[in-house]
Amino acid sequence: MSYNPLLLLSYAGIAGLWVGAQVIDIPYVANLMLLVTSILYAACHWSLTLREEQALARGESPPKEKDENGNDKESDDDDDEEEEEERPQYETLTSKDAMQFPLLGSASLFGLYCAFKFFDKETVNLIISVYFSLVGVAALTATLGPTLESVGPTFLSKEIRMKHFLPESIGGKSPWVFNVSDIFALMAGIAFNVAYFQTKHWTMNNVLGICFCLQGIERFSLGTYKIGAILLVGLFFYDIFWVFGTDVMVTVAKSLDGPIKILFPRSLIPDAATGKLEMSLLGLGDIVIPGFFLALLLRFDAHNAKVDYFPTNVHASFPKPYFHSALVGYGLGLATTLYVMIVFQAAQPALLYLVPACLGSSLLCAVVRGELKALFDYSEEEEEEEEEEETKDKADKKKD
Repeated sequence: MSYNPLLLLSYAGIAGLWVGAQVIDIPYVANLMLLVTSILYAACHWSLTLREEQALARGESPPKEKDENGNDKESDDDDDEEEEEERPQYETLTSKDAMQFPLLGSASLFGLYCAFKFFDKETVNLIISVYFSLVGVAALTATLGPTLESVGPTFLSKEIRMKHFLPESIGGKSPWVFNVSDIFALMAGIAFNVAYFQTKHWTMNNVLGICFCLQGIERFSLGTYKIGAILLVGLFFYDIFWVFGTDVMVTVAKSLDGPIKILFPRSLIPDAATGKLEMSLLGLGDIVIPGFFLALLLRFDAHNAKVDYFPTNVHASFPKPYFHSALVGYGLGLATTLYVMIVFQAAQPALLYLVPACLGSSLLCAVVRGELKALFDYSEEEEEEEEEEETKDKADKKKD
């Protein structure tokens, strides 16, 4: 099996920058640019696994296993029925969800602002810390488990089935199916989050922030380019209003003591007055939201290149014009954000620069390649949902 050297380099970059930033003074602009780019490259490529889940949800079947003579193995009818029942379900964002997202985000943001204004700051942070510690266990387990399985001894890949009697809405289907590696990852995740809860060290904050970014981008689909554009444009105005129009965004970002941001030390020498390191920060939303969009473009590239759905190979080599153009656009937008922030010495709404960069670069790529219609027609939504919408449209036309 051949490996994607840039994907391996992105893993090394994430680990190297995390370790290096603790022992040497890395210019925070370079640290931020390199770390964010590495996270996006790795997460977007792992999102290719969504293509296999989407194919299974559409009813497509993976190739049958071969026997010793190279013939297809016969499968029992019971197995086929079980596979049909266990067909994975996935959700994509709808245009209505995309339109409502900035409103819901505004309500949540203002709610946190009011909480910090009218309640004890330490109590609010304690409640939020407990929540993020629980979510952090899940994120760290999901990130560390597959890593242990791929690099550890073979016994870590052993599958375990455990029956449970919880309602399906709470515990999911019975039995739970997991690997030995997941148990070790869960134990490590619990220990790590207990330590983070007690210390709130910035390096541990970054580990959780990176895991949230990787898991979010890897597992979520925007559905279509148009829905992604609606979401980005809505959040473009959301970010501008809450940063330039009020002090809400900046107040919450500085007050909330949780892994909703990645921290970059400006110097490893503590400030003489406070005894703390001076930090720059980038909110996870400025990585994850554009990351959803970049991941969609990478899967569109895979669709254009007719990359096989089964088995998923995140290291597969194929042309990636849309992903690369949008990634370069994102980098230029982020660099512009940092430049304006440094020149004017004021917080900047990153999406003000990132949204035009991502949308503009992808649209320019489509125009140059003559694939604008194909880009807008590409959809990862389930066929049943599309058929229902078509039926409703036809019914509305008949009424008219």
